[in-house]
Amino acid sequence: MRGYFGFGVERISKPMNLGTLMRSAHAFGASFFFTLEATFPPRKVRQSDTSDASKHLPLYVWDSLAEMRLPRGCRLVGVELTEEAVDLPSFRHPLSAAYVLGPERGSLSPELQARCDLVVKIPTKFCVNVGIAGALVMYDRMLSMGRFAGRPVKSGLKPDPLPDHVHGGPVIRSVKNT
Repeated sequence: MRGYFGFGVERISKPMNLGTLMRSAHAFGASFFFTLEATFPPRKVRQSDTSDASKHLPLYVWDSLAEMRLPRGCRLVGVELTEEAVDLPSFRHPLSAAYVLGPERGSLSPELQARCDLVVKIPTKFCVNVGIAGALVMYDRMLSMGRFAGRPVKSGLKPDPLPDHVHGGPVIRSVKNT
């Protein structure tokens, strides 16, 4: 998969949901995970994080939005049901991104929404569980950023095998003087 991504959640209140999100982030190849203003010690999620994600990807715990630091060039993508948000199936994922979800029974804070570079929504009739929402966003990123064979035209057929990657020759760019 191209690029990198991190995943996080604001004001999460249920350790099981955090563990599920961290396990999904680990499974989908996230580079880091973060919490923002969590209402419990985020490091206590071992019951639902059966992959021990915190041993495989960094966990950043920020007590306030002012503390949050993302890598240079990393775009912050809020996941929220708003009128202005882009539908996930139509969204072009940034090469370097950190996705953030809101709390279980609420929305991203207005301050965090203002800090987001982009906002995306999952086109559902109503909000889904935060763990499900996170997994859907990560799966969509994997589909759009990964290298997979195209879907067959007819249901039930196997996809054509993906052709081998061909490395091109060197690219020489020259600067024109005007």
